[in-house]
Amino acid sequence: MKSTVRSLALACLLTAGTLAASTGQAQADTTICQQYGTTTIQGRYVVQNNRWGSSATQCINVTSTGFQITQQDGSAATNGAPLSYPSVYAGCHYANCSPGTNLPMQVSRIRSATSSIDYRFAGGTYNASYDIWLDPSPKTNGVNQMEIMIWFNRQGPIQPIGSAVGNATIAGRGWEVWRGNNGGNNVISYVAPSPITSWSFNVLDFINDVRDRGAITNSWYLTSIQAGFEPWNGGVGLAVDNFSASVSG
Repeated sequence: MKSTVRSLALACLLTAGTLAASTGQAQADTTICQQYGTTTIQGRYVVQNNRWGSSATQCINVTSTGFQITQQDGSAATNGAPLSYPSVYAGCHYANCSPGTNLPMQVSRIRSATSSIDYRFAGGTYNASYDIWLDPSPKTNGVNQMEIMIWFNRQGPIQPIGSAVGNATIAGRGWEVWRGNNGGNNVISYVAPSPITSWSFNVLDFINDVRDRGAITNSWYLTSIQAGFEPWNGGVGLAVDNFSASVSG
């Protein structure tokens, strides 16, 4: 449950009070308040504000290694969709591809897919969500057909799309597994029983589990790897302090 199709240009972000191109690489800290504003970091990742579900102001401060939510004025009912998905990603999202990415890549061609994440939590109702997107075609824009969500933290009376279908042990950790459809794509979610602030893991472990459940095949394509937050209310201070993702074929 992320951003909707948008015709707005992914430009127009605020940098120290002046406008800068959204495709520019962040050198010093960069503040983004524009609804779909983006910038790049480390010459390889895209950071996006992605306030897709609210007209209320949301701002993020982008650093050289991640981002932090600095303003979040919206509020949404906890039995519905979140306000936004501020996040950092590698790959392609709505026609905006991270610099030098080799995604989309067919699952059968992937030799390794590793990632590392450091989260910083704060008050509010939200999930710390790590997203893995896949599609039957090498799609770089629009909605992909399969969304894998890894909930590193859940605060407040919220739940994943669909219903709980059991438990699984993946990458040495136990997870509650949910499965459903949000009206635009299928979703399989893995919910941690307690908050995880830092983790390095094999993304293929989750992709393989989804494949074993019959939701995808090896002919599908990995299109992006993303990490951020879905806030329903509050969330100022939430941060991705470090993010990395590497896929080789």
